[in-house]
Amino acid sequence: MPQTTEKAFESYVEQMLLAKGWQPGNVSGWDRERALFPQAITDFITATQPQLWEAMRTQHGAQLEAMLLSTLVKELAIKGSLHVLRHGFKFYGKTFRLAYFKPAHGLNEEVLAQYRANRLTVTRQAPGHPGDHSTVDLVFAVNSLPVATCELKNPWTGQSWRNPVHMTTLLAGGKTFFLPFNRGSHPGEVQCGAGNPQHPSGYRSGYFWEEVLERESFLDILGHFVFIEKKEEKVEDGKGGSRMVTREAMIFPRYHQLDATRKLIHARRRPLIPRKSSACVRPTPSTNSSWACVRCWKT
Repeated sequence: MPQTTEKAFESYVEQMLLAKGWQPGNVSGWDRERALFPQAITDFITATQPQLWEAMRTQHGAQLEAMLLSTLVKELAIKGSLHVLRHGFKFYGKTFRLAYFKPAHGLNEEVLAQYRANRLTVTRQAPGHPGDHSTVDLVFAVNSLPVATCELKNPWTGQSWRNPVHMTTLLAGGKTFFLPFNRGSHPGEVQCGAGNPQHPSGYRSGYFWEEVLERESFLDILGHFVFIEKKEEKVEDGKGGSRMVTREAMIFPRYHQLDATRKLIHARRRPLIPRKSSACVRPTPSTNSSWACVRCWKT
């Protein structure tokens, strides 16, 4: 039977993530003005890109850390965290990387070593907006660059949100729209229901912490599933006319999309074993639709 206080739940989540490849973050290293962990970021760069770091040190001396972080903050504001994680950021003509994603095969040991160097951290009660004394329950970071936050709710103590897991990719105050990220009360059945089934941990959201946020799973989501959708929309220009603007939205897979896609990919990669009773079945329209979903989410 789980403890029903939010603090106990927070401790459980942290311990579960630590057991799944994460490391504890240090709130003392959190810079809430810039919303990152500056010292830990430079530590990651010096550990994974020592030659590039030393070359820049020779050129910029003691000002390197401040200059590099200033450039990083500007790049994040312009291009966003997802772009910087996947492609790095430019500093005086050189590209610094802040994440390494798993290669398609394991033949290159150097690339695998870079992937293993990724450090996922969970930091509890990080200070929030600089103008108040609010804190964020959990901050998830990849190599000290925050990628998500988590606000824990406990229905046993009268807090909101009936279903265990809700998510959003855009916080907009009272207009924020949350989507459920649940397995369904009866996973695998045609009518799988709402919410989540009981979990061995005692928390119905246990699958989220143990499976979805497991180290390799989370890096896979960030590296291959999340994408930025851009749409052109016509808006009034306030002068009786109109103009075209580009709207951007971050698309994060729903639980069943993620689960189905991974199962299809896993099945496709398994070696085929010939059998005398095997039969060839032509793809149906619905089958084609499923593979279109793979191409959509596995970008």
